[in-house]
Amino acid sequence: MITSETASLQAAARNNADWCASVCRSHGIPSTFGERVWRSARRTPLYYPDAVTLLADAVPSDVLAGIDTSPGCSIKDSFAAQDFTSHGFAELFTAHWIYRLPEARPASGLRAEEVGTAAGLRAWQSAWHGGDDAPDVFRPALLDEPDVVVLALRSGEELAGGVVLNRGSGVVGLSNLFAVDGEETAVWSAAVAAAAARWPELPLAGYEHGDDLEHALACGFVALGPLRVWMRR
Repeated sequence: MITSETASLQAAARNNADWCASVCRSHGIPSTFGERVWRSARRTPLYYPDAVTLLADAVPSDVLAGIDTSPGCSIKDSFAAQDFTSHGFAELFTAHWIYRLPEARPASGLRAEEVGTAAGLRAWQSAWHGGDDAPDVFRPALLDEPDVVVLALRSGEELAGGVVLNRGSGVVGLSNLFAVDGEETAVWSAAVAAAAARWPELPLAGYEHGDDLEHALACGFVALGPLRVWMRR
């Protein structure tokens, strides 16, 4: 089990890069894992970075080599350790990695339902985006990824929220969590319970900021170090 903060941060960063790679594969976009950086030579889907640092000692030259650095390029500095300003990038946002040991899972009044069809994924994506004009981010090929699970969280038959779980690097990543009609507390509890039911021996990891970070902390997560996302101006 991962116990040190440094190892936990590295596992969270690698797991998040695993998820980015899964999204890219679903679009037919190849990507590469190096020792210090995950990267895609082609522009990645909307909201997803072109490179993710995997170790704190990665430097800008490690990150920028082999990616499309034209305007719109984005980089996830997983350890908030580098400054890309001189390379034409501006800070987009800062967040904190979150981590939860596989302890007692919270009670949940919501039912977790795995999304298993293209139509179901389209409906989930619309709810995640907040409307029918959702961008083409989550494609049906994601449902064939063995370590990725897309969950709809329901109160009876009504959708209360959703989350994506991905297993890798010794943790289960939680991402793209959303709540409908102010059900944040219930959705966070349900997401944790669903992950624990599927992979009870693994810690949970992800990243959040603002109110979402507060909801995660209230659900038993701890905040690890910061990460920073940069975008080319």
